[in-house]
Amino acid sequence: MTTSETSRYVRLRVELVLEIGEPASLTGAALERIASDEYMPEEERAHAESAVREDEAEAVAYLVDPFDLVGDVPGVDLAQASWTSEQIDYDPDAEEWDLDEEDGEYDAADEDADAAESDDVDAGGGRP
Repeated sequence: MTTSETSRYVRLRVELVLEIGEPASLTGAALERIASDEYMPEEERAHAESAVREDEAEAVAYLVDPFDLVGDVPGVDLAQASWTSEQIDYDPDAEEWDLDEEDGEYDAADEDADAAESDDVDAGGGRP
């Protein structure tokens, strides 16, 4: 496959676990961000302020912007973004949080199977 035949789009998946050490600072910063948003309708602003006061995860969601991750990366434009923030039970010693291990969604066997399938399709010309 030539470069012109490959997709120009890349999905970047990032998972972060944040420890909230200063909840009041977090909530205050989120409330300031909401107050300074000149395009937010008043009804939505009231709802956002209430959500931020009740849930630190909501405060994080108002302060984190995916554009900030890639805005200065040369040669790329953010085409679409979505993100969620939720409170979780976190145990850094638990196996499910081991960052050195695959997350189970994708492993080398999947990569080999995908490569074999791709070879079959390319060899047989089965897809337009």
